[in-house]
Amino acid sequence: MSDLPSSNDPSLTKSSLNLDNATVSEESAKLRMGESRDKGRGPRDAGTYKFWKTQPVPQFNEDGKGRGGPIKKVNLDEVPKERYPLLDGFEWGTIDPEDKKEVGELYELLSNHYVEDDDSNFRLNYSPVFLKWALTAPGWQKQWHIGVRASASQKLVAFISGLPTNINIHTQTIKVIEINFLCIHKRLRSKRLAPLLIKEITRRCYIQGIYQAIYTAAAVLPTPVASCRYYHRALDWLKLYDSGFSHLPANTTKARQVAKYHLPSTTQTPGLRLMQAGDLEAVRELLEQYLQRFDISPAFSIDELRHWLFLEAGQGKEGGKQVVWAYVVEDLETQKITDFVSFYSIESAVLSHSQSDVIRTAYLYYYAAHRTQNLQQRLQGLINDALILAKKARFDVFNALRLQDNDLFLEKLHFGCGDGQLNYYLFNYRVEPVVIEDESACLDGQRPGGMGVIML
Repeated sequence: MSDLPSSNDPSLTKSSLNLDNATVSEESAKLRMGESRDKGRGPRDAGTYKFWKTQPVPQFNEDGKGRGGPIKKVNLDEVPKERYPLLDGFEWGTIDPEDKKEVGELYELLSNHYVEDDDSNFRLNYSPVFLKWALTAPGWQKQWHIGVRASASQKLVAFISGLPTNINIHTQTIKVIEINFLCIHKRLRSKRLAPLLIKEITRRCYIQGIYQAIYTAAAVLPTPVASCRYYHRALDWLKLYDSGFSHLPANTTKARQVAKYHLPSTTQTPGLRLMQAGDLEAVRELLEQYLQRFDISPAFSIDELRHWLFLEAGQGKEGGKQVVWAYVVEDLETQKITDFVSFYSIESAVLSHSQSDVIRTAYLYYYAAHRTQNLQQRLQGLINDALILAKKARFDVFNALRLQDNDLFLEKLHFGCGDGQLNYYLFNYRVEPVVIEDESACLDGQRPGGMGVIML
């Protein structure tokens, strides 16, 4: 998600700290575009965080060392049984991600009001197929995909989503809600709908017995558990340049840039193939073992992996819109799955005058290797093959966060460091911040720690 925002952007003129402008999800999306409004800024005075000071999150002035675990014990008798009241003229609603009409309404809201770059040249474009995939993981409930509608027109003007899942925090496995897609119509950014959406989804989760949440934001809120930078790897540099997405660095030429990002036409890892349904259990075991390297990681069920890695991979492609690509490495002698890699797709609409209408972006998703010996060489080959496959699938750029073991290949494979940080947060859970280790900590069987969760 690089330049500071222009002052005439209505979504950015108010302080992010009061949540009038729905920064939690929107700032995360800005990072995906290579932009961050909080570039170079640390946290402001904690006293200005009026909303977050009322919530069960670690505060900046706390010393939480050695005090991990839930912050607040929820008393269900004290949880409101009725929905929080809205301003006159607005009413609560839900979005059914299996209803094409309602997904279309959400698509329209996000397309026009979620995020675009400061110069209004690019806008993230979450397709209806992507939204259905992102909102229908096992355990999803319509009541956790919350909308606000204008009473008179029934127009969707605000949204927040939640998905239940399990994550590992050190040696503890806890159930959480993943919060995403917090979006407010630009004209309503002063109505303080964002705090109401957060409080309402919290209320509904409490009633269902889920007391913790995980979410991301570029904004520095109380208090990040991890901060990860985005990296970008050009696949079609000339298209990125022609559309204004990339610039020509000093002391080089277009031809040199094209040569720098050139990739082989074929993959190099023996046994690399498209993931199949029969690989699910082997991939689950492989990923579960691999993710033990990190301090915070997902605890996927087989059904969740089926959804996230296979359900839309090569099938269910409505209108040719594939969402996620997943590949495995099968040992040619033993027929065992030794590695796997995946990536997913989000397009950015090109709003400025350009020969291209969209920038197709692949995002590195989960990967794993059976052996951690010679891990750097193994991952460099595996991710380079993912770049080749993404290029063949006509992606223009490949993004990755600096987390997991990504330090082992980012620089070597010509990923460029983006601006801004993507911050991870836990709601109603205290844990010491996890450190994103450098390359040396990831090598040859060591357990690097750090963040292992990837959120869409």
